[in-house]
Amino acid sequence: MGTDNIIFLEVIEWFHEAEQELVHRIPQKGSGEIKFGAQLIVRDSQVGVLFYKGKSYEAYGPGRHTLTTANIPVLTKVLALPWGMTSPLRAEVYFVNMRVFPNLKWGTRDPVAFKDSELGLVRLRAYGVFNIQVIQPILFINTLVGTMGKYTTEEIEEYLKQVIVSRFNDYLGEHLDSLFDLPGHYDELSKGLQDRLKEDFTHFGLGLESLYISSITPPKEVQKAIDDKSRLGVIKDLDRLVKMKAAMAMEKAAESQGEAGSGMGMGMGFMMPAMFADMIRPRAGAAAPAAQELTCPDCGHPVSQDAKFCPHCGHQQLVFDQCSGCGKNLPPNAQFCPRCGIPVSRKPIPKVCPHCKCENLPDSVFCNQCGERLD
Repeated sequence: MGTDNIIFLEVIEWFHEAEQELVHRIPQKGSGEIKFGAQLIVRDSQVGVLFYKGKSYEAYGPGRHTLTTANIPVLTKVLALPWGMTSPLRAEVYFVNMRVFPNLKWGTRDPVAFKDSELGLVRLRAYGVFNIQVIQPILFINTLVGTMGKYTTEEIEEYLKQVIVSRFNDYLGEHLDSLFDLPGHYDELSKGLQDRLKEDFTHFGLGLESLYISSITPPKEVQKAIDDKSRLGVIKDLDRLVKMKAAMAMEKAAESQGEAGSGMGMGMGFMMPAMFADMIRPRAGAAAPAAQELTCPDCGHPVSQDAKFCPHCGHQQLVFDQCSGCGKNLPPNAQFCPRCGIPVSRKPIPKVCPHCKCENLPDSVFCNQCGERLD
């Protein structure tokens, strides 16, 4: 960056070197003396955020920008004599990578509790992938990045996994009565869970582009019960059940060696298609998820990606912080929320389960440990 340069103006830019790097700070080891008139180069996939005197100052879109700090060459060095020739007018630039980061993994580290209406308490494991994109760079830095010089998807992935798993448990408890109803509902569950998580992600300045559930795995004994239930659902009466059991016995006999086994196997080859032809049903393909569009958080009208104010209601789109109570976008240096009046310094309190005393996210509905409702 050339922090020792006291004659020439500086040029500040960043090239993506690490594939999964969300944020990169210049200077990386701390703040610097960014000179008056320094040139900031921001590329199409980036947003540059200037922090001056310890506070976020402005977000700059793609292009070349002239920074107007009070660090004037030569004069700054003279004024910095009381501080050991180090200017107190510190500044740093955070480059935020605005592209979509795909194929991030989520899953249950420990099985979550699901209260099934037919099977009782069941421990489930679930896995999937999700894609994220930074949509509010200043809010993202203020809430998650802090003063870190670099911030990658690996460092944020673990926390987002916990949020996804908690919301997955809530959504499953509210919209699924029994695991017997699970087959064929993966797309519906994925879409509903994605809509549920979008609000959580926006509190960190992130957009959830898409989320997919790859598998929901109950214990082996529950899987066997689901398989038995599926067989009974296919078989309409006892007569068909007996026929199916007989066919399974014939198939087992056909596996034996000798001429009798070979003849039995050939007979089974002709019988099986006719027996099960009416049980096979084609499954419709899943529709591709629609692209996420940016909307004003106050009036709900669509706004452009680079808009700083809503053209319909005038609401500020450049978010510095959000109220932990009502989610209202807060102006810089706010001490109280202008909508609900609670102090900005107040943080959400984890919700403790009254049954097992396990801590959950502040607005969780079901406990991840015991599956009971947290009302």
